[in-house]
Amino acid sequence: MHRRPGWSVRLQLTLSYAGFLMLAGALLLGAAGLFLLRKGWLRTNEEGAWQQSPGTEIVRGFAPTAAAVMVFLLVFGLLGGWLLAGRMLAPMERITRAARAAAAGSLSHRICLPGRKDEFRELADTFDMMLAQLEAQVAEQQRFAANASHELRTPLAISKALIDVARADPHHDSGELVDRLHAINTRAIDLTEALLLLSRAKQRSFTPEHVDLSLVAEEAAETLHPLAEKHGVTLETSGDIAPMTGSPALLLQLATNLVHNAIVHNLPHQGTVWVHTGVRPRTVVLSVENTGERLTPRVVATLTEPFQRGTERIHTDQAGVGLGLAIVKTITEAHDGTLTLAPRPDGGLRITVELPAAPGG
Repeated sequence: MHRRPGWSVRLQLTLSYAGFLMLAGALLLGAAGLFLLRKGWLRTNEEGAWQQSPGTEIVRGFAPTAAAVMVFLLVFGLLGGWLLAGRMLAPMERITRAARAAAAGSLSHRICLPGRKDEFRELADTFDMMLAQLEAQVAEQQRFAANASHELRTPLAISKALIDVARADPHHDSGELVDRLHAINTRAIDLTEALLLLSRAKQRSFTPEHVDLSLVAEEAAETLHPLAEKHGVTLETSGDIAPMTGSPALLLQLATNLVHNAIVHNLPHQGTVWVHTGVRPRTVVLSVENTGERLTPRVVATLTEPFQRGTERIHTDQAGVGLGLAIVKTITEAHDGTLTLAPRPDGGLRITVELPAAPGG
């Protein structure tokens, strides 16, 4: 935004300080002069006329002194105000330099303003906190972009290699080639759709509607019931009605991802998944637990990062594209909720999503 140049804050503070000092000096000298003037005139004759007394000479002699004092106050006010304003605004100059560095792309710079807490230091600390958050977000976006590029490049590279092999060997089985290309393209489409869904959730581009989270969880469980039977997993649902406001489509995707994750990362045989909804004073809760191998807290802490599939968990052909729990986390944050992951003592994982309840619900 283009702005016309104006006076600096330091100059404005200097003039304000000097003006206030001049005003105080003028009032003080005016009061002293008025006092001397009243003492310099006395009613002495019988006709009631004013007669000048020797005190008037004091008033006349006081005027040049008062003028000299006013000049001194002006010079002193300007000089002192300039120095004091510069000292008071020194922290603001550091904050300005840090802001310019951030605008130029340097997010690693910090103000680290010393001294006790005041308005400037509180502003500097807030600015440092903002820079730290921006730096973390930019680093996360760069890491996500690099991982997404790698994940998308892999199926494209495999498709190109298969096509090159088919061109070099015209007698190669075309049916097998088509099947493999279909599987690779399906994976690439799934990854692209997951990335689009993740972007949509981050932008919160949805209109909140009334949703019963328990019905959403039941729908996700019914949809994935054939997959649970295929993997020999018992799927159990329970809970209370959980009214809230949000995006039905995104919440269904959240529940589906949680249940799918619990099914495919389970015991090889006779595994179990528990889906439960509940209501708390101001929130509704969806929890999904599953049996499985024991997980360390270090592994659990990384599961919501994009393209993290959990190297210590059981891998299957249904491992997905590595964005399932990342999408769950983003959808939860888009609904102002909290996501908690905790390893179960007997093995497996417990995931809890807590979301704001519907007003009056």
